[in-house]
Amino acid sequence: MKRSAVLLIAILLTIGTSAQMATGNNLKFFWDAKEFSKDVALFHSKQFLFTNVLGVSTNTVQFEVIPLAAASSGELTTLLYNCNSKKKEGLVLGFFGTYRNNNGFASQVYAYKNLEKEKATEFLTKIQKAIEDNTRYLKGEDNNNIYFSYDDIDVLICNGDDNRYLIRLFWNGFDSSWEQTAFQHSKKRFERNLK
Repeated sequence: MKRSAVLLIAILLTIGTSAQMATGNNLKFFWDAKEFSKDVALFHSKQFLFTNVLGVSTNTVQFEVIPLAAASSGELTTLLYNCNSKKKEGLVLGFFGTYRNNNGFASQVYAYKNLEKEKATEFLTKIQKAIEDNTRYLKGEDNNNIYFSYDDIDVLICNGDDNRYLIRLFWNGFDSSWEQTAFQHSKKRFERNLK
């Protein structure tokens, strides 16, 4: 009897610690996640898109989602989406990081930020222009930084490793690093795949 109770408790703890659950602010918990890969972001972004962006429908709706690039930090993934029937396309930013609740318990969470086509183009262009306009300043000193806000995202750009810039996006409690290569791949693939 004692052994059965211990086994039952162990099973319940395992189920509880490997589950994902929705929380406020569109956050999802991953108790066992190590990093947020393009595959994981792609898998979970589909539900986000049809429930929050495209709208739930009793009719069959076709849409596509293309993973563009994942930051090497594992904190940010970009995805392109297109739905011809709803005339919607844009960029989804998939954020992944550590969330600490009021009791101090830390867990891995993810959330998505939708930028429709025009806003996504404007956002990516604004980042690129800020870098181009401030290249001399950013490369001048290791301590030089620039920042701006776009919509509800705060953007910080600094000089990173190997004289490449690093973009940090602050949104909804996330602080996600987006290195130069991942940003350039996302921007290039987004522009190339637009309908």
